Amino acid sequence: SRSAMDHQPKFFENLSGAGKAIAVLTSGGDAQGMNAAVRAVVRMGIYVNAKVYFIYEGYQGMVDGGDNIVEVSWESVSSILQVGGTVIGSARCKAFRAREGRLQAALNLVQRGITNLCVIGGDGSLTGANLFREEWSGLLEELAQKGKIDAEAVKKYAYLNIVGMVGSIDNDFCGTDMTIGTDSALHRIIEVVDAIMTTAQSHQRTFVLEVMGRHCGYLALVSALACGADWVFIPEYPPEEGWEDSMCVKLSENRARKKRLNIIIVAEGAIDCHNKPITSEKVKDLVVQRLGFDTRVTILGHVQRGGTPSAFDRILASRMGVEAVLALLEATPDTPACVVSLSGNQAVRLPLMECVQMTQEVQKAMDEGRFLEAVRLRGRSFENNLNTYKLLSHKRPDAEIPKTNFNVAVLNVGAPAAGMNAAVRAAVRVGLTEGHKIFAVIDGFEGFARGKIKEISWGDVGGWTGQGGSILGTKRTLPAKYLEKIADQMRTNNINALMVIGGFEAYLGLLELSAAREKYDEFCVPMVMVPATVSNNVPGSDFSIGADTALNTITDTCDRIKQSASGTKRRVFIIETMGGYCGYLANMGALAAGADAAYIFEEQFDIRELQANVEHLTEKMKTSIQRGLVLRNENCNENYTTDFIYQLYSEEGKGVFDCRKNVLGHMQQGGAPSPFDRNFGTKISAKAMQWISKKLKETYRKGKVFANTDDSVCLLGMRRRNLVFQPVAELKSETDFVHRIPKEQWWLKLRPLMKILAKYKTSYDVSDSGQLEHVAMLPKEAETGAI
Repeated sequence: SRSAMDHQPKFFENLSGAGKAIAVLTSGGDAQGMNAAVRAVVRMGIYVNAKVYFIYEGYQGMVDGGDNIVEVSWESVSSILQVGGTVIGSARCKAFRAREGRLQAALNLVQRGITNLCVIGGDGSLTGANLFREEWSGLLEELAQKGKIDAEAVKKYAYLNIVGMVGSIDNDFCGTDMTIGTDSALHRIIEVVDAIMTTAQSHQRTFVLEVMGRHCGYLALVSALACGADWVFIPEYPPEEGWEDSMCVKLSENRARKKRLNIIIVAEGAIDCHNKPITSEKVKDLVVQRLGFDTRVTILGHVQRGGTPSAFDRILASRMGVEAVLALLEATPDTPACVVSLSGNQAVRLPLMECVQMTQEVQKAMDEGRFLEAVRLRGRSFENNLNTYKLLSHKRPDAEIPKTNFNVAVLNVGAPAAGMNAAVRAAVRVGLTEGHKIFAVIDGFEGFARGKIKEISWGDVGGWTGQGGSILGTKRTLPAKYLEKIADQMRTNNINALMVIGGFEAYLGLLELSAAREKYDEFCVPMVMVPATVSNNVPGSDFSIGADTALNTITDTCDRIKQSASGTKRRVFIIETMGGYCGYLANMGALAAGADAAYIFEEQFDIRELQANVEHLTEKMKTSIQRGLVLRNENCNENYTTDFIYQLYSEEGKGVFDCRKNVLGHMQQGGAPSPFDRNFGTKISAKAMQWISKKLKETYRKGKVFANTDDSVCLLGMRRRNLVFQPVAELKSETDFVHRIPKEQWWLKLRPLMKILAKYKTSYDVSDSGQLEHVAMLPKEAETGAI
């Protein structure tokens, strides 16, 4: 909803911070990714010619002043991107809670001319910041009366601008889908669960895991989704009366079904419906007394706050940091203090106090026993997670499921991608719950043609979420040369719908099958595709299953490679990534690893640009910076190969730095799926299966399914804020078939961000940001893309 005036694009470089001073502080509990946010604020601030200050030790440092408030340079934030926690420290501060402390803090800021504050912390820290802002003019007047500042200063520094970023592993802040640190905390939890699974498998044990999150069940809920836990206890959704019995029945049923492992996840704030705490010890004692199972408790504790930030958190924090500087530059005395956050895949600004009030509403609803309300207030992503968990974890008794007599086939197509198995599991279980028979096809379209197809049950997909690769097997073969045979198989097995989980080949495959509908009635059935490929090159979706895992692999490897050079002389690494012609992995990997350049096919470059990059690096290396990182997509240019770039840098850098090269190769396709990919795969696939059920009902006439319209062959993708079903026929015009990429890709907008953070002058279009929105209570039916 932009007015006609807003049509001119807005560019970052036209906004000046000259004469402004920005201070950045971290407060409250630490969270991985805070450093990435600090780095982005500092570099963006310096880029627009503002002065930037660190405030060490949170609000305590603001009150103490002195050398706790220091002006910083570009190099001050070099190589902190991969460090967990916060390098500028955080403290709980009593002094700031009293007006006297805030008076002292105001004096310390005014003396340095600081009137722009960027606060990274939880809801407590942000509420404190807002109060400080409201009192600001009163504080200055008091300082002037006491003769500590002159009347000129009161006028000059009359307003304090505040922008918040939420750094908290708990993800307990309303209005933002993901807070900085949540994804990394999930990584820690999943690493532990995966490790425990192998030992528990060996001994037929039951494990009770306690995870953090204070009064918010997000970490518990999503980790339960991501590892297929048997039971989860969260504060927002207490179990019904008599839960002890139903839990024990479920655990013993699982044992009877030969499931060797039971995992129960308990949020630290878990309660029953009378608001009494449910502790991990209590759960353990219950299982031991009732069932006599060998049961162990593992309390994860501060492990969850530790470790290096995930790729997602680094990119999130970098995007938020930039948005925060923008918001400060555009703030006026009349704009409310805001938080920058992410909605779906889009940066948004929200009034800080609206978010805080809503966050407090959740707690109130829980205290008063209004639990459904609490879940709704937590927001769409939380609600989606809870509904998906309920759908997938508990098998309904066969007698309760109405049989539809529809048969649905599920297959994987293309190269393996981490998270495919989570998607298959969700599809199978949702399909069975909807009353269909589900058939698994082995080895893609090729296996389909050969009749490698078998019915698959609820128990068959147990434990699949954490497995990498493709258990069903996958092939790149397209269906065109097997049409006759595939049609035979569909007829023989009476397949009424197809669900394809895969990459670009899956998309081409669906186009071929829908084109063959004229000739074969068998293909006149609902078909849906869920994008799964490390390259993230499928049109119609911002993300594809597997890309996040690959990005984490690249980021981790870059961290290691950079570390390998510590203490040696100056060194530059040239790293080649996968992705076909799609530069997503190279570009986002560069952003997450703090690279100096990323060469991609989508943005043509020539020898002059290579030359400029080398000179830029050489200049940088003459300062205190020791290491450079250059990423190159495998197909970015046929002549400027990785070897060519390596040789060029080696020659031109003689006497300043030496070079090494690394081709990352297939390690980018392997590994256990990241929490994001498990969760995304699970949710998107469950939604696709529900669509299939709806289409089957719509197209069932006179005893058979017949669907031959374009909208019965769809791709389910995430676009900005929403999950949308798009007919593959309509996506054709958006596709570059020669290079197998979408013609327009959202992440190219983030490209200047990487360049600015690497100290290049560039043009950065920020027309998308800057509209202050309001925290909406979503209507019941709003189905959104929150992951």
